[in-house]
Amino acid sequence: MNGLLKQLRTPAKATLLLIIFYSVGILGMAITATRPLFIRLIPFALLLSAFLLIVNHKGKFTSTHLRVYFLIFLTGFLLEMLGIHTGWIFGDYTYGSGLGFKIAETPLMIGLNWLMLVYVTASVFQSLKWNAVGVILGGATLMVIYDSIMEQIAPGMDMWSWSGDIIPLKNYITWWLVAAAMHTLLAVTGIRIKNPLAPAVFAIQFLFFIILYFVM
Repeated sequence: MNGLLKQLRTPAKATLLLIIFYSVGILGMAITATRPLFIRLIPFALLLSAFLLIVNHKGKFTSTHLRVYFLIFLTGFLLEMLGIHTGWIFGDYTYGSGLGFKIAETPLMIGLNWLMLVYVTASVFQSLKWNAVGVILGGATLMVIYDSIMEQIAPGMDMWSWSGDIIPLKNYITWWLVAAAMHTLLAVTGIRIKNPLAPAVFAIQFLFFIILYFVM
């Protein structure tokens, strides 16, 4: 087990594992007969990505880190919960079964999705030595670009669907504002994220959704 963990702490090998895993996922999603099985594996894909990010994180996870990360997770989850029950925040949408276990019709994995996106985009822009404002603006904008692609394929993966199949503009505006607030929280708490796997995780997931858009 220690030997395997050591291998997974090598960014190149962790990246290769993710490429293989998501490539198999693309094939499974593209084939109608196997799609239901692979939809059930979506939470595992998120958990695997999160685990690999954790083991490749450089530095210690301090109590401040853990509190802030939990707050981002919880905020993302609660906003989504409020959103689906009111339609005020992102628009009128409902969650399917693709993201797994739900509380009040809201999957716990959506909180992890918010946290992972903030984490990887912060890592990317901090590594570019941008100032705090640049990281906030760049991170929030990159997250919205990611969401704009993910929204196109989410219904087919039974993650969520929009009323009337129309994605409202306020979804993207609110996404940007929430993302910017989460990045601001990292900035004001002085959290620096150094993770050599972060760009690969973002790129692999982003390409995963783009490819599925054309093959599903």
